[in-house]
Amino acid sequence: MGGPGDSSIGPAPAAPDRAALEVLRLRRAELRGSMGALERALAEPVPIGHGRWAGRVNVALVELSADLREHIAVTEGESGLHRDLLATTPRLSGAVARLDREHVQIRGLVDDLLARTSAPPYEVDRIRRLGTALLGVLVGHRQRGSDLIYEAYAFDLGGET
Repeated sequence: MGGPGDSSIGPAPAAPDRAALEVLRLRRAELRGSMGALERALAEPVPIGHGRWAGRVNVALVELSADLREHIAVTEGESGLHRDLLATTPRLSGAVARLDREHVQIRGLVDDLLARTSAPPYEVDRIRRLGTALLGVLVGHRQRGSDLIYEAYAFDLGGET
């Protein structure tokens, strides 16, 4: 059984726009960095007075939110990667639609956590649970996005640290 690009299972991958893929790789690394910052903030011990801890989590969420907006612009924007994929590789439309739906879900999770960390009362255990769940959703989303790019272009985005 062949892999991506094997003509026995379908057409050869479309020629990728390397510059666009490099921008995506950069945004992916930035998003991973902000995910790490959120993970560290959530794991910090809660000092007396939850406001300081919640403030740190909120700062990490603000960074994550900005990186997520950029990621969505690069993938869903007018000249975004998803539009290009739909034009060149329509067989991947289901995977593209799933990633786009996940963007809405992730955006909602981030917005909810931003609200929960913006003003008291700070429900530390709930914020940690929701934040950890958000990180899990993001990890899966990034994996599916990487798989999609590889399937379309046989291009490895990498698992940057």
